[in-house]
Amino acid sequence: MKRILVIVFSDIQHDARVARQIAFLKGDYQVSVLAFGGKENDGYELLKIQKPVLTLTKKIASAFLLLARFYKSAFTILHPHQEAKQLLGVRQFDLVIANDVEALPWAFELTDGVPVLFDAHEYAPRHFEDRLSWRIFFQGFNTFLCREYIPKVAAMTTVGKGLATEYEKNFGKKPTVITNANWFYDIQPSPVTEKIRMIHHGGSTPSRKLELMIEMMKHLDERFTLDLMLIVPPSSSAKTRGYIDYLKSLAAEDKRIRFLPAIKSSEIVPFINQYDVGVFLLPPVNFNYANTLPNKLFDFIQARLAIAVGPTPEMAEIVNQYNIGIVAEDFSAEKLAAALNTIRAEQLMIWKLNCQYASRGLSAEQNHTRLNQIVTALT
Repeated sequence: MKRILVIVFSDIQHDARVARQIAFLKGDYQVSVLAFGGKENDGYELLKIQKPVLTLTKKIASAFLLLARFYKSAFTILHPHQEAKQLLGVRQFDLVIANDVEALPWAFELTDGVPVLFDAHEYAPRHFEDRLSWRIFFQGFNTFLCREYIPKVAAMTTVGKGLATEYEKNFGKKPTVITNANWFYDIQPSPVTEKIRMIHHGGSTPSRKLELMIEMMKHLDERFTLDLMLIVPPSSSAKTRGYIDYLKSLAAEDKRIRFLPAIKSSEIVPFINQYDVGVFLLPPVNFNYANTLPNKLFDFIQARLAIAVGPTPEMAEIVNQYNIGIVAEDFSAEKLAAALNTIRAEQLMIWKLNCQYASRGLSAEQNHTRLNQIVTALT
């Protein structure tokens, strides 16, 4: 059986994309995974690495190296690979899958002459371009990693058409689009009532401007409720950890808004099936937000929810193509509320039923076929 090494700097239990990637492969290949965490005895070999702890000295050294454009030296501080090398030992692989640009140096350094498949979860050179500190220290670093390693990869995938176009334009490698679609769920839409129950789930970071959805509630009639199920990663900055408290303070006087505890990614679709509308209003503050095609859109579809989004191109394209919801005129709370206020029960049920039609074609099973075709060709 062919052997595949998957490298990702995350905990797989909180990384739905990589978890699906492994699930696609583990039945046909012997899969080893270098990651910060994952499930033991789940059909793959977990080689757990420790997340690097940056002391003050290391932070100062890496900052100096990044500013001086000694990017390879900076990488060795930010992502030391001695532990990974020891864990791999004498293992030999037929393919390496590097998830996100930071994994690319390891993919080439830890193996010798093995084909590398690069899966870009974001457009790395403009990942957090809305943050000055990121532009100063990491924009050049990420651009260097792309220029240095993308020409060497055997194949490349990414999450949407906008990102694929930008990578091809700037680095000469055309990625195959593997979306963040969830698995197919054979479930029925929940019945429509007088109340319109809305849900938003996902990460809680200030750049996402989640306060706009709270502001939106001020402009909606009394039929609407909004539940927010937000995740705050343990490694978040103090600013990010405090953001959810800020959101709760904004919503304190509106009894129609609730904050729910986060649940496992595998539980999301069955849980949100009880709602009517999945809502996501994401202003395009950076390139990746402007071109996002996120997990939650596909979760909404599998849960058979109508969808309410801003005019983000790839999300809007799917909503309009399948007639499964509304797209606001702009990214303001007022415009999305105005569109939502026009909803009537009959139309809402049509959108939810249309998700039945869309759910198979927009499922992870379709991506399973695409990825395995690429892997078969490379191995």
